[in-house]
Amino acid sequence: MTGVIALGYNLRGSITSLPPVFPELQASLHLSAATVSVLAATPVICFGVVSGFAAALARRAGEERVLFVAMVALAAGLVARGAAPSVLLFPGTILASGAIAVMNVLLSSLIKRRWPERAGFLIGLYITALSSGAIVASLVSVPLWQASGGSVALTLGWLAGPAALGALIWLPQLSRGGAARRTRDDLPSGVEPSVRQPVPRVPVHRYALAWYVTIFMGMQSLLYYAALSWLPTMLRDRAVSADYAGDLLALMGVGNLAVSLVIPVVAQRMRSQLLLVVPTVIALAAGLAGLLYAPLGGAVGWALLLGAGQNAALALAIFFTAARTPHAAAAASLSSLAQSVGYLLAAAGPLEVGLLHSATGSWTAPVAVLFVLTGVLLVSGVLAARPGVIPAVAMSGPTGPGRTGSGPTGPGTGSGPTGSGSTGSGSTGSSTAGPATAGGAA
Repeated sequence: MTGVIALGYNLRGSITSLPPVFPELQASLHLSAATVSVLAATPVICFGVVSGFAAALARRAGEERVLFVAMVALAAGLVARGAAPSVLLFPGTILASGAIAVMNVLLSSLIKRRWPERAGFLIGLYITALSSGAIVASLVSVPLWQASGGSVALTLGWLAGPAALGALIWLPQLSRGGAARRTRDDLPSGVEPSVRQPVPRVPVHRYALAWYVTIFMGMQSLLYYAALSWLPTMLRDRAVSADYAGDLLALMGVGNLAVSLVIPVVAQRMRSQLLLVVPTVIALAAGLAGLLYAPLGGAVGWALLLGAGQNAALALAIFFTAARTPHAAAAASLSSLAQSVGYLLAAAGPLEVGLLHSATGSWTAPVAVLFVLTGVLLVSGVLAARPGVIPAVAMSGPTGPGRTGSGPTGPGTGSGPTGSGSTGSGSTGSSTAGPATAGGAA
């Protein structure tokens, strides 16, 4: 549990630490506005490109070992971009972001494999740690810049310390991380494990349910990273000081904390998460609108509301990757799909906001696009929230991208023809209304 917290803490700090000081970094490193836009989008692009390889790495080397290497790579990337920012700003950011992408994918499948009965609580715990790290990084950036006399190296590299500490805390987990093999926790019920067989890749992309989860993941990430990258600049254009803009970004993180532990636990107790998706999207849209258009006297409340909506959406997206799959191998495959495709979609967020603002000289057009995409988030969330799971064992035959995983019993949202026990609601074998466990259904 301590290791999960240590890894979670390091998943966002290296990203949230930069937007509050983008104007200062731009001036010190002589970066163009377009270059800053690309820098803001780089982590999300890396998440999309690298996430697709995470499950394969885990099957080959084991989740625990891959997570340790990722933590070391994160620390190395942060040291590199701080040590030589004029040369290694982008390479260091790419290395650090690729490491985070691997951890993003594998933490949820690790939790499902080792602690399926406490999946909701532990997902909430690591999202809480993630939010804490994001808050600290955004709060420290501007004071650190000012106290260090505008040290680019320190501002870009100081988070290598927490990353290195996280790697040390994770070391004891390596004893569990031998070469990936089939275990009863990794596979559906009725399939016997063999130490000679690696855990297979599950073709979750054949099922519409997987794409609903993927689009929901992508849209919530797009909206989060667009706000994270440009909200401080938008606020400064409203005559908010740099310090206060950074504080509001940190308050957005406090709003994250308010729901991060609660949402996955509540979601685990519900058959359908529709009653969580709708207020989540409303909170996200209202918080963003309030910060940009309402009087600044209420900015604190709007920042808290926006943060709560953002992290509730993230918690639900991660919960769906576990709860809509019947076992850990499928969870890793769905997480890999959702985060690789989802983050490639999300990469358009910071780029869209930055480039449209540069082209129009106004925030009106980019913000309007964000509100349209909030509607896409709502639709995909409603579809992903319906009860059901992807089949426990991929079957040959006409599954097709339009399938939601239903078997011959009709258009359900659950599993396909996986043998006896299939129902239109998506059960495979024994079923509960809670999250999927090994051999069970969500």
